[in-house]
Amino acid sequence: MEPVLTPEAMNEADRRTIAAGTPVEVLMDRAGRAVAWEVRRVAHGTYGQRVVLVCGKGNNGGDGLVAGRVLAGWGVRARVFELANGIDHVAFTRALADAHVAVDAMFGTGFRGALAGDAAFVAEQLAAWDGPTVAVDIPSGVDGLRGLALGPSVRATRTVTFAARKPGLVFEPGRSHAGEVVVTDIGIDLGTDPHPGLVTDDDVRAWLPRRAPDAHKWRSGVMVVGGSGGMTGAPMFVSHAAMRAGAGIVWCGLPGDDAARAASGTEVITRPLPATPNGALARNGAEPVLAAIGRFGALAVGPGLGSDAEVGFAVRALVAEARVPLVLDADGLNALAGDFAALGARRTLGAPAVLTPHAGEYERLMGRPVGDDRIEAACTLAERSGAVVLLKGPGTVVAAPGGPVALNPTGGAELATAGSGDVLTGIVAGFLARGMAAFEAAAAAAWVHGATADRLVATDGPGLVAGDLIRGLPRTLQGLGVAA
Repeated sequence: MEPVLTPEAMNEADRRTIAAGTPVEVLMDRAGRAVAWEVRRVAHGTYGQRVVLVCGKGNNGGDGLVAGRVLAGWGVRARVFELANGIDHVAFTRALADAHVAVDAMFGTGFRGALAGDAAFVAEQLAAWDGPTVAVDIPSGVDGLRGLALGPSVRATRTVTFAARKPGLVFEPGRSHAGEVVVTDIGIDLGTDPHPGLVTDDDVRAWLPRRAPDAHKWRSGVMVVGGSGGMTGAPMFVSHAAMRAGAGIVWCGLPGDDAARAASGTEVITRPLPATPNGALARNGAEPVLAAIGRFGALAVGPGLGSDAEVGFAVRALVAEARVPLVLDADGLNALAGDFAALGARRTLGAPAVLTPHAGEYERLMGRPVGDDRIEAACTLAERSGAVVLLKGPGTVVAAPGGPVALNPTGGAELATAGSGDVLTGIVAGFLARGMAAFEAAAAAAWVHGATADRLVATDGPGLVAGDLIRGLPRTLQGLGVAA
């Protein structure tokens, strides 16, 4: 995975590099030259180009000053404005109107709070300008750890960041404000301590197993347990997604004979489970699942189960006793009600679990909201539960107990559609059934899920629905060179 360094870790890497003998002036020169080259690329050359640079007081501003000198040396008309000297608003507005490219070098990854004064004015002017903006390390006004933008902030066309990507460039709205991110090596020693990683297509390609020549359907079977009165769609989404992700056979256990009959008729085999009079999974609903689970490679529990009091008993039995890899989502998570005892019992079986909460489910599990630090939130739940956590949202985080941590770069707001999370659960289950380790299955599933959405929106336009994702999965996997 591509390393992602928090601002604190980046500061430590800077200190380590300088202590090893590389002067800060050398690092600043390298950074500034990298920015100048990126401006040159954005401008498609230097002849006749006019560039406006706004520089802050710290190292970020120093990088901008170097870039300005390099650009001027190439013949570019570089106009530099420094926050330390005050910004002449009229002069800046005129210069910007005449510029081909703007450079934001006001604040770096250590920025907290909201831009004010001249910096806020510059950000507002850049937002209204229709030309390209190159940001240095991170768009000014964006929190480097959390991706927050609490006030006016720069919206860049391209961001040149040094040594490694920062979380604020992965989490929204920082991700959207950054535009295209270019990671530049300027000789900073990242050290040997583990860092969060950004999942890449190469990672997913390496993690996904190939089908054996002698494969048969029962080598990658998935059991899905979900649904309640009128809520069979969610577990069926899970089931079909699991098949498209490579599950050889999928049984979908639904409460009641009527629900199982109504949902049958596709590649997914439906099985009735004990039900309450109102169509919820009964207290003894786990028994037939546990009796059959030895034939399967993974179990997915939760979507559409509802909140009937009986459901919790069945869910906790499945979590504690099923001796196969487990994906727990939606009402399966809610059924735990913050009680991790069943997951604790599960660890004695040596069977991994993946939890896939969104923000609301996380709060019900942990008794507190996700908060601004999504990495910390995911890691805390992973430690408490002993399970791999896939924290869904604008900047999905996958964390294993004690590490590693993965950040997913694919997908966006188009995934905020009913059933999308169920598809993700099915992909995780399908990958687990194919023999992938829990962390890799969750991280790869998040990447594939988002990449499928990205491709479909790019080719088909808006209006993405969950069924589109299921149908689009084979082409995404084909693009990776891995057959489902």
